[in-house]
Amino acid sequence: MRWVYWLGWMSFGAAFRTLFGLRIIGRENLISDGSVLVASNHQSFLDPPLIGNLYHTEMVFLARKTLFVGFFKWLYRQWNAIPVDQDRPDMASLKTIIRKLKEGHRVLVFPEGARTLDGNIGEAAPGIGLIAVKSGAVIQPVRISGAHEALPRGSGRIRLARITVHVGPPIRLTPEELQSSNNKDGYERITQQIMDAIKAL
Repeated sequence: MRWVYWLGWMSFGAAFRTLFGLRIIGRENLISDGSVLVASNHQSFLDPPLIGNLYHTEMVFLARKTLFVGFFKWLYRQWNAIPVDQDRPDMASLKTIIRKLKEGHRVLVFPEGARTLDGNIGEAAPGIGLIAVKSGAVIQPVRISGAHEALPRGSGRIRLARITVHVGPPIRLTPEELQSSNNKDGYERITQQIMDAIKAL
């Protein structure tokens, strides 16, 4: 790890264990290397570093482009964040994600696109199925619980709450599945498969 990434990884990891008693279930399911599309529900601003702490090597994240200002523009880039326009998602961002996966990186995507308002898993936004099919990457389903209680959307105050991260068995799409799913209906079907895997954790 580069030192800036390592510093954030260590700091967040220590805070999660100390403040929230972070518990990880299914660690044996983690894919430790190679191209991996990590798909997780989205409860809180805490989610990206939570998922990042599952792994001992760097990964790629997505972040709102409005966060890339001043010092944070430099910091987020050091943390491998890709700027994304949540209001007007474009193919450029999707192509960047797919390229990163094809290059062998691990990339975190929140299929819902935005943080939950009530703690429940919402509908997936378009894109995750397309990314999965076009990249051909192994899919790692993850479910976070407790982060919504620790830092709910709209709140700037952290609360003490037990956070648990469930890691599910990886999903490996066969060449036949990738070929038959390379269309709009196929993307939607794969998206639903990913969301069902997250909900089942």
